[in-house]
Amino acid sequence: MREPGAILAAAIFGAVVGSFLNVCIHRLPRETSIIWPSSACPHCKRNLSWYENIPIVSYLVLWGRCRTCKQPISGRYPLIEALTALLFAAAWFYYGPGLLLASRVLLGCSLIVLFAIDLEHQLLPDQITLPGIVVGFVFSFFMEPGWLNSLLGILLGAGSLYLIRWAYYRVRHEEGLGLGDVKMLAMVGAFIGWKLTLITLVMASFAGSIIGLLLILMGRGTMKYALPFGTFLALGAAVAATAGQGILDWYLRLW
Repeated sequence: MREPGAILAAAIFGAVVGSFLNVCIHRLPRETSIIWPSSACPHCKRNLSWYENIPIVSYLVLWGRCRTCKQPISGRYPLIEALTALLFAAAWFYYGPGLLLASRVLLGCSLIVLFAIDLEHQLLPDQITLPGIVVGFVFSFFMEPGWLNSLLGILLGAGSLYLIRWAYYRVRHEEGLGLGDVKMLAMVGAFIGWKLTLITLVMASFAGSIIGLLLILMGRGTMKYALPFGTFLALGAAVAATAGQGILDWYLRLW
C-alpha cells in the first residue's frame, strides 16, 4: 500500500483536512463555530467560492490576496495545508493502513492545531485537549501503547506539569504554566504512553530553555518572558511519536 499513487492520494486528502484545521485555528480562539458560517475573507467578510478554497492551489493562483479586497491572506493557510498533507503522506508511508495510522494522524492534526493557536494566542483550547485524552485512551484498548501505559501516560503528563505549576506558584507566587499545558500533555500521554510522554516533556523543556536563553541573549526577552510552552510540547510529541522509541533505546544502551 506504499505505492506513489496511494501516498499522493493521502497527501491530497491531508491537504483538504489541513484546510479544515485552518478553520479550527482561526475560530477556536474566537469561540465561534467551526461548522458555520462558511469560510470568508477575514478583511472584507465576503464568503469564499469553492474554487477559492482549493488547498494550496487557490492561495498560489490568487497570489496570496483576496480576490475582492486585495488584502493579503496569511501564509499560515497554505503552510498548514502543506504540513498536514506531509503528515498524511508520511503517516501512510510509515505506518500503512490500520488503527496506528488513524491514531497518529489524529494526534498529528491535534498537535498542528494546538501548536498554531498557542504560538499566536498562548491558548490551548479544551475543545482539542479534553476529547483528545478520551480518544487516545480508547485507541489504547486496541493497539499500542496499551490501556495501562496510556493511563499512566495521562497521569504522568497531567501530574508532572501540574506539580511543576504548583511548585512554581509556591516559590514565585505567580503562574508559570497554564492548565492548558497540563491537559495537552495528558492528551499526548493518552496516545503514546508514559515512556514517550517523558521524552516529550524532556525535549520540550530542553527546546524551551534554549529558545528562552537565546531570546534573553538577544535582548528580546527576560527571565519572566512567557513562552508558548504548548508549541514546544507539540514539537516534542511529534518527535516522540515517530522516533521516541529509537531515542529511548539509544539512551538505555548508553547505560
